[in-house]
Amino acid sequence: MSPKKTTGQPPRPREPFIPPRGYPGPGGGQVANIDPPTMWRSTTVQACGLWPFAAGSGAPMSGVPLGQHLFTGATVCGDPLSWFTRSHYISNPSLFMLGMPGLGKSTLINRMLIGLAATGVVPLVLGDLKPDYADTVRALGGQVISIGRGVGGINVLDPGAMGAAALRIGGEGGRVLMAETHGRVLNMVAALVTIVRDRAVDDHEQSVLSAALHHLRERTPPGRQPLLPDLVKILAEGPDRVRAVTLDRGDETRYRDAVDPLHRSLLGVLDGPLGDTFAAETSTRIDLDSPAVCVDISRIGEADTQLTAAAMLATWSDGLGTVAASHALADAGLRPRRWFFTVLDELWRPLRAASGIVDRIDALTRLNRSLGLADAKITHTLKDAEALGTDADRVKARGFVERAGMVVCAGLPRQEMEDLGQVVGLSQREIELVSSWSSPPGWAAHGAREEPPGRGRFLIKVGGRPGIPIQVAITDTERRLHDTNKRWAENEPPVDPATEYIPDLSKLAEVDGSW
Repeated sequence: MSPKKTTGQPPRPREPFIPPRGYPGPGGGQVANIDPPTMWRSTTVQACGLWPFAAGSGAPMSGVPLGQHLFTGATVCGDPLSWFTRSHYISNPSLFMLGMPGLGKSTLINRMLIGLAATGVVPLVLGDLKPDYADTVRALGGQVISIGRGVGGINVLDPGAMGAAALRIGGEGGRVLMAETHGRVLNMVAALVTIVRDRAVDDHEQSVLSAALHHLRERTPPGRQPLLPDLVKILAEGPDRVRAVTLDRGDETRYRDAVDPLHRSLLGVLDGPLGDTFAAETSTRIDLDSPAVCVDISRIGEADTQLTAAAMLATWSDGLGTVAASHALADAGLRPRRWFFTVLDELWRPLRAASGIVDRIDALTRLNRSLGLADAKITHTLKDAEALGTDADRVKARGFVERAGMVVCAGLPRQEMEDLGQVVGLSQREIELVSSWSSPPGWAAHGAREEPPGRGRFLIKVGGRPGIPIQVAITDTERRLHDTNKRWAENEPPVDPATEYIPDLSKLAEVDGSW
């Protein structure tokens, strides 16, 4: 064997091999997982010099910046209006949110509200129960209307903005809008009767109410709006137009038999817990030119379930009527086009007030796509629908979830997620993930405030697409404006929304129609 050749240079020492996860064994420092690199978003103008080291992501970027993807860290943007108008991800501009209390449902909606307001969309919070959104609306320079006993009321017979728009438009367009106004007023009066008697209004009573409202509108002098006491007088007088729909055939007894149950129910509205709020003139009308509107009904006590449900329905009717009036004026070329984003929080409270209320809510909100209106409905669980009195109401309440373009889930128990999966379509992994967010917080040491693991975490579902899990981190300004635990604060100075600064989100860079 020939001797091994040498080059005259010393051999190069072998470099030690370092495993990607560290050395195994005691003291080796091996880690189970490697944190992903930090991801940043920027426009093509800002990041062009980094090419080819920039990469795209599957997270949607159209709409209000919501938070980071829970697994990739990528920024996730979205809201029902942007995903309907710009991205065409959804066919209905609506959002339905479910989750246990205290996990940040209204905080996420509050962020959408601020972001959409920066793009010129008008937020409408119709029935703020806590209130969760009043300070934000004030900081945006919007209008806050208080409703409650001794605070303010709503005249449900007042056509409001729709009536004023019909008179301004005139002609055939004004007549059509006034006819729609009549239907909205009729629907609201029937809802009040439904709440008082705890059952739906009969079909012939709807006809009586419609005829009485037409007669009342014709005999009311210009410049004055009819009131509920005026409607009761019409039923007591029994004009020919009202008698004709009762088929009394000139018999006073037949007429009284037909209208007396409705008459008694309306008297119950006036003399019962609803009278002070709905029997007088509207205290403050919604301003069509306001950048944001919040109707604050937090002065109504928790035990006043009937008044709460009636106030929520009345504010929804008035707010959606304002939206219809704005679009009618825009169609006539009398004002610029505006889009709206309505927030219907604590949906379970009016649903449980009386049988048949779900029909009224469905009638008020079903046509949002044709109204240039996006909405967000918020409740706790699907069991809120299961608690309704009839099978028909339960099916209709589930329809709110089925028709929603976006379904957002905060932490929910596993059984709730299983039930929701039958409506929305959830994978087993998604059910396990959201169920883990419903766990209570740990036992914090030394009295420190420990947050629940699911706070600020949400799963966004759109049709059959895989869900998008996000983590929302709010800013200090959002935290001050949207503190849902104000009553538990320890001698902290109150926030003055008039002096609170909200960044001008409209200055953010826009790429491909996105934020």
